[in-house]
Amino acid sequence: MERSTFKIVYGIGVFSMTLTRLPYWRRARTVRIVVDRKTARERSLLALLAAGMGVLPAVYVFTPLLDFADYRLRSRAGWTGAGIFAFALWLFWRAHAALGPYWSDSLQLREGHPLITSGIYGYVRHPMYAFGWLWGIAQALLLQNWIAGLSGLASFAPLYLSRVPREERMMLDRFGEEYRAYMNRTGRIIPRVKSGYEDTEPS
Repeated sequence: MERSTFKIVYGIGVFSMTLTRLPYWRRARTVRIVVDRKTARERSLLALLAAGMGVLPAVYVFTPLLDFADYRLRSRAGWTGAGIFAFALWLFWRAHAALGPYWSDSLQLREGHPLITSGIYGYVRHPMYAFGWLWGIAQALLLQNWIAGLSGLASFAPLYLSRVPREERMMLDRFGEEYRAYMNRTGRIIPRVKSGYEDTEPS
């Protein structure tokens, strides 16, 4: 019974994410792209991500085809996954709200794109990627299946590792020392713990 409940929770989360993104996607389409570093490799990684966080979970939720790979966790693990997913969705919303019409799903900059350091971006440089890691963890706890459950983390990791260095290079090329200073005071996906010593290396 709880397994079905967790599948429903996952489905609600995916639906909520789609509803959150839709208006920002529409707004972003009205602003011209002036820098585009999307490559064939990245398109392949995005397709892999769609399979890992979309197609395989859908197959598991709506069919019995992957049931042979189920694993079982304690009930609290599933509810922990629900809580993580809820926090991830809040982070996803705040990141979109801060970006407004400058949001993009790839390595792109839009006309008039400012360096956004307010809101959630005042704490981490890449809240969208933090959302991706949290989603992957929540997926593994909610969809307790070796294939559908772990496919989120397995498909997100290569995109993250490939894209983040290139994205930060793009931002340095565009904003220069302003972005370097921003890197020095924020973490990539985890807020920096402030101390009496200044760390000059980006985290």
